Amino acid sequence: MSKQFDVVVIGGGPGGYIAAIRAAQLGFQVACIDEWKNAAGGPAPGGTCTNVGCIPSKALLQSSEHFDHANHHFAEHGISAKDVKMDVAKMLARKDTVVKQNNDGILYLLKKNKVTFFHGRGSFVKTTEAGHEVNVAGKAEEVITGKHIIIATGSNARALPGTPFDEVNVLSNDGALRLGAVPKKLALIGSGVIGLEMGSVWRRLGADVTILEGLPTFLGAVDEQIAKEAKKAFDKQGLKIELGVKVGEIVNGKKGVTVNYTNAKGEAIVLDADKLIISIGRVANTIGLNPEAIGLQIDERGAIVVDGDCKTNVPGVWAVGDVVRGPMLAHKAEEEGVAVAERIAGQHGHVNFNTIPWVIYTSPEIAWVGRTEQQLKADGVAYKAGTFPFLANGRARALGDTTGMVKFLADATTDEILGVHMVGPQVSELIAEAVVAMEFKASAEDIARICHAHPSLSEATKEAALAVDKRTLNF
Repeated sequence: MSKQFDVVVIGGGPGGYIAAIRAAQLGFQVACIDEWKNAAGGPAPGGTCTNVGCIPSKALLQSSEHFDHANHHFAEHGISAKDVKMDVAKMLARKDTVVKQNNDGILYLLKKNKVTFFHGRGSFVKTTEAGHEVNVAGKAEEVITGKHIIIATGSNARALPGTPFDEVNVLSNDGALRLGAVPKKLALIGSGVIGLEMGSVWRRLGADVTILEGLPTFLGAVDEQIAKEAKKAFDKQGLKIELGVKVGEIVNGKKGVTVNYTNAKGEAIVLDADKLIISIGRVANTIGLNPEAIGLQIDERGAIVVDGDCKTNVPGVWAVGDVVRGPMLAHKAEEEGVAVAERIAGQHGHVNFNTIPWVIYTSPEIAWVGRTEQQLKADGVAYKAGTFPFLANGRARALGDTTGMVKFLADATTDEILGVHMVGPQVSELIAEAVVAMEFKASAEDIARICHAHPSLSEATKEAALAVDKRTLNF
């Protein structure tokens, strides 16, 4: 007789462990299955985000930024720092410590909320009158049954056809976070979030970095004005970004990788690099899930098919996060996880896809929520725009980082905020105000009328809102 649960969550990443905790808070008997292992073979919940994604990349970005400041910016503050060296092994050890702290924190939270944790890979066995049977393959195998199943199995790095990851020379995000030394020459294919963040880390540490992007525009999903401002900053830093390229043969040799490509002018280029990071997106992870056992529908991209409430075609089976449609963002997965747990309890869980914030943690940071100016033009929406540069912000001047701007887009008639776009210092934090404002259907005037602390970076948000009505006070 298998162990019976009200809710079984397959996957312990941001969507999974949060769904498990919320379901437990609502009074359900909950199990969470996760197979990630730490170096010692023990459980390491948190998924890609905690283990080889958001958390470790932010740790490396922070370390490399300190190094960059010591080498290039301390002097202007009157601080002398000569012969500054980076101990890559120590930097990676710190990153691993940060990851483990998060792993342990999740295990604690599951225990605190009385969620039964199973360390292993979950796969469907069959559907019975009691619910859906799930096999857990860990140190030993056992079968558990759940009345409701929440699939939160995340995503995997997309490989370039014909160029498999060996995590030695050809790297996914995983290998990019474990480079034991700074490569002299680093090539990246894909100028999205992972490409820009990893490129930034290793450039700061001394690598000669070239990023190859197939699309003719830089960061096409970002507001065009903001993307141009960011590109200008990256160019100035020495991050080489080539747009509109067509990648040809890639040769992975003993001494490194050779990338043959055609640039936007049609010229054939041969790029020799010590390491190659491929960051061309991610694919839904259903490896080993055995969806056929219960007749679970998978779409042509390999994602699990769900409706607007995250219900699959199988009654009692739900799916959230990267394994379903929508943006592959940890916080989107968390929101869906909470919503599904509440729907199972008969409540009205809700996720507003229009107010999900996006952040790229480069320097300058890039953050946005809502629609871009190009989207509003394409949709024929009449709008007003207002911008304010950090160059005119007192706190940014004191920080010594005046790159970028804040941009507001508001409805031309109602003044409702339709999108907010930022590039500059700490905008990953500033964007939250815009999310709150849009959730409450605020107008640009509402933000313009709110008192913001002085001196603070948030004043740039207020001033950009004022700019919508052409009445900035400090520019």
